[in-house]
Amino acid sequence: MSDIELPTRSAAFEARLKKRYAAEKRFKAIGFGAVLFSVVILAFLLVTMTINGIGGFQRAELAVPIDMTEAGLSGNASTLAQDNAVQSLEMQGLPAVIEFYAEQSLGVEGAAQISDTAWREVADQIIADPDILREKNIFWLPAAPSLASGFDGEGQPEMKALASQLAAEGKLEKNFDAGFLSRSDATDPQAAGIWGALKGSALTMLVTLLLAFPIGVLAALYLEEFAPKNRWTDFIELSINNLAAVPSIIFGLLGLAVFLFLFPNLRSTPVIGGMTLALMTLPVIVISGRNAIKAVPPSIRDGALAIGASPVQVVFHHVLPLALPGILTGTIIGMARALGETAPLLMIGMRLFVSTPPDGFTSPATVLPMQIFLWSDEIDRGFVERTSAAIIVLLLFLLLMNGLAIYLRNKFEKKW
Repeated sequence: MSDIELPTRSAAFEARLKKRYAAEKRFKAIGFGAVLFSVVILAFLLVTMTINGIGGFQRAELAVPIDMTEAGLSGNASTLAQDNAVQSLEMQGLPAVIEFYAEQSLGVEGAAQISDTAWREVADQIIADPDILREKNIFWLPAAPSLASGFDGEGQPEMKALASQLAAEGKLEKNFDAGFLSRSDATDPQAAGIWGALKGSALTMLVTLLLAFPIGVLAALYLEEFAPKNRWTDFIELSINNLAAVPSIIFGLLGLAVFLFLFPNLRSTPVIGGMTLALMTLPVIVISGRNAIKAVPPSIRDGALAIGASPVQVVFHHVLPLALPGILTGTIIGMARALGETAPLLMIGMRLFVSTPPDGFTSPATVLPMQIFLWSDEIDRGFVERTSAAIIVLLLFLLLMNGLAIYLRNKFEKKW
């Protein structure tokens, strides 16, 4: 009887085993497909942004030969080092000199398509190298927005024809615009840059970090190590978890109602923006900090107490250093999230046209995500390309922050 039943059981077992193996293969295939899909989407995003952003790091420029020896301009290293050097060159007639040589080289119609701010760039070059005043050079000057659009195949037909003619003569080219990273916002896409927004983001993130990190870490330490377990602490923990899921615009409304009510003269400044983003980042730091503290083995605490350390010494000399890598990782992730926010900053008025970089925490400023938002609303193709270029800079900023998190985690990580 048993000899007949054993083969039947073996066949059933083999069928179930085969079914489990098939399910495992399907699970692995689905997991691999999910990873591959994510990689493809990320690659598509990066490639698209790179292709669209290449033009944002360039600008249309006109070649203008200028003989400074005949221009009648004067100056040396000492006089051009003064604060009013640009105004001095303007009073000596530098804009008229550039207009004269532009008409000679490009004709009246072509000279009219040079940007109004071109003479300032020449002035900056002269201030950086006064020997230019004794030389004859070819200056590549930014083209006007209409000619730049025509060079891109858009705009009016006469501008397209003029751009094609100048390009065929080698007088109109697209060159790398190093000033994109050193200029601030402008109404002309040829003169627009992201330095003002980038500096505003850095100042705002610094305020956020200085406020959110110490408060969040101390709150996590108290809740995890010192707070009594009762209904009050349970309510606080529940509130922190809920705050981490609150939409960011709610924090903007809170900043509008509290911070701008207390400091009405600091509207649209990095200090108010940083305080608002600190409110949004605090719950993330507290939660990640508590998880990192929980991961420290109880034997570390018991060993420290056994050799005579006080509870405070146990926390700050033993628990906190071991939990620091996880805390720093959570902090950087929270900061990266805050860096990309625009909704809270809209509520406190950081939707500004800032033509000069902020010189402090209380100066009017905007941030990089807000700058991207403002440029994306423009119709001019030049601003569309600048938007893609600014997105690339923001992604690089985020990659640097995440790379910093990985470095800090590896640097301070200790094994037990």
